Amino acid sequence: MHALRESCLNLRGPARAAGQQIADREATLTKPAGSLGRLEELTRWMGEWQNRVMPSLERIQVIVFAGNHGVVAQGVSPWPSDVTAQMVANFEHGGAAINQLARIGGARLDVICLEKLRSTRDFTQGAAMDEAGFLSAVNAGYVSVSPDTDLLCPGEMGIGNTTTASTLSAALFGGQGSDWAGRGTGLDDAGVTRKAHVIDLALSFHGESLRDPLEASRRVGGFELAAIMGAVLAARHHGIPVLLDGFVCTAAAAPLFALSLDGLDHTRLSHRSAEAAHMRLAGLLELDPLLNMALRLGEASGGALAIPLLKAALACHEGMATFADAAISQADSDAT
Repeated sequence: MHALRESCLNLRGPARAAGQQIADREATLTKPAGSLGRLEELTRWMGEWQNRVMPSLERIQVIVFAGNHGVVAQGVSPWPSDVTAQMVANFEHGGAAINQLARIGGARLDVICLEKLRSTRDFTQGAAMDEAGFLSAVNAGYVSVSPDTDLLCPGEMGIGNTTTASTLSAALFGGQGSDWAGRGTGLDDAGVTRKAHVIDLALSFHGESLRDPLEASRRVGGFELAAIMGAVLAARHHGIPVLLDGFVCTAAAAPLFALSLDGLDHTRLSHRSAEAAHMRLAGLLELDPLLNMALRLGEASGGALAIPLLKAALACHEGMATFADAAISQADSDAT
């Protein structure tokens, strides 16, 4: 755990010189300054983390991490844990939404099962993972990221993991179960109330131990959430920009922010999830979503959906003519 903590704090920064060169080129392109809005910022963000004056999106990796959760025994999901393995099979046969979205985005899709889908312990009765299991899951996520990747889109599959994400968010940032519990995969009002109660039970059981972000992730997290944290950490060490997915993925990465306020600077939030607590969490992490499509699927679906947006940003930056190339007069910067 000490070595992991040191790894989470030993973070490379962005290549500001590359970002400045990108900004300088933007200023010469045939458009009013800033008129492409966030597309301009996204190009600079990609370049600063890839350390390239002309960013690349040739090698995009989408990774779906799958895991099961002992807390499902508390009735927090209308779906049985068996569905996790069934959906993994669906991914492997190309039948899920993420298969289609990754293909449209030109991304490689990897699906990784953690602990052979063995459930974590019910975290209302003990720590979800022992230290060895937690570190193994983090490492599985870390080594799954190819160092030559241009963009990483992590995602998850795990029945019960919105309860895990809600509990982890409450552990990291405070609040009660009712502040974080949502409908997940289709809970009714009574189910949401039960979910909030389960979150409160876990917070009370683990108490002060949850003040440490890594301990919180171990005690009330999940194998696939730990793997996502490991993958996002690997991306930071390798200089790879990351598109985070929805609520579960965002919560999984949140301990990196809790450990270091710049821990998620290499990430962007792909979309605003329909899960109730996602925007609360995004605000605390200072993440502004790129899309709002009412998604609540997981699977890295939001990250994959935003890939074409990044490609559009890069295409404009790379392909547009400069004012000099097109012989177009520029606005007088001194005019009032």
